[in-house]
Amino acid sequence: MPDAILRYISDMTNAGTLEELWTMHVNKMAEYGFDRLIYGYTNFRVDYNLGDPEDFVILSNHSREYLDPFFGERMFLHGPMIKWALNNVGACSWRLMAELAASDGLTKEQADVLEFNATQGVATGYTISFKTVSQRSKGAIGLTGPVGSTQDELDAIWQEHGEALVLMNNVLHLKILNLPYKNPKRALTKRQREVLEWVSDGKTIQDIATLMGRTSATVEKHLRLARESLGVETTPQAVLKASFLNQMFTFEG
Repeated sequence: MPDAILRYISDMTNAGTLEELWTMHVNKMAEYGFDRLIYGYTNFRVDYNLGDPEDFVILSNHSREYLDPFFGERMFLHGPMIKWALNNVGACSWRLMAELAASDGLTKEQADVLEFNATQGVATGYTISFKTVSQRSKGAIGLTGPVGSTQDELDAIWQEHGEALVLMNNVLHLKILNLPYKNPKRALTKRQREVLEWVSDGKTIQDIATLMGRTSATVEKHLRLARESLGVETTPQAVLKASFLNQMFTFEG
């Protein structure tokens, strides 16, 4: 393996924040001819239902003009490559979409997604679907080629560098799973995180109040606000979701 790739993987594993890691990876993929990326991960999959988009880990350098409709209008649910990723592991050329279109293998909703993608210059690329150990989780990344590029050009790049690209993106995925993801709509305050950590350790409300030097009513308030922030109904659900989002037992700063 080239030394440059080994150095890059070393840099990735030492990244301290999601922002640092993502910026690094966007720049690296651009060196290989993929100028826009979109990474997605969920722990709340049930068959083809991926759960609430607010609970997804989404990282992308696509424009807001693309991302807002794609996720806000839930177009992603009908993306042909997302369907492929849910059923497969590995890498797939976006040539698949052209083949499906040519054989009338697309639903109307899928065809609408391809039409929208074309208006945004999202027409050529590769999708990598990551292996998971849970039926409830799924992660994948879409690597988009520059506007005006052909799939033949990207397939040639993949022929030469595909093994290294899959390796680098798999390391990215594994590193993301170990870094806190701070969705503003799901973010916990320091106190909310603290009370959930004590709950996960088996402490009662009164125990937590004593440990924190607060009243039981104050602890209950922090738990209620934590449940609201995470969009769940029960405290055990809040502990689970906060754990999935790596928002518990994190280092300050």
